[in-house]
Amino acid sequence: MTYLSLEPFIPSGSDLDKSKQLFQELGFEIEWDAGELIGFRNQNCKFILQKYDNKVFAKNLMVAVKLKDIKSFWENISKKNLPEKFGIPAIGQPIQQPYGTEINIIDAAGVCWHFIEEIA
Repeated sequence: MTYLSLEPFIPSGSDLDKSKQLFQELGFEIEWDAGELIGFRNQNCKFILQKYDNKVFAKNLMVAVKLKDIKSFWENISKKNLPEKFGIPAIGQPIQQPYGTEINIIDAAGVCWHFIEEIA
């Protein structure tokens, strides 16, 4: 078997438009938009934002996104005032983990995104 990609469905929370805008601010581009389902992509990283609001599910979902340069990512997102713009919790400072340097962002639905610099 040959797998081509893994594209999780990510809940939007109560405000699909706010989630859509947040992911664009994080550097994802919309590949397609079918109203209640939106395909996002940044290079080989893809997911589907779904109009779905279940706080228990969202708070128990975590997504890891590997990056090449966490310092540039941090410099880019820290200038955007994302917590103020989107009502999300403060963005975590870069922290060293055994698997790489990581920045955590809780999105508008409550999903925890782990942006991790890939170890060479």
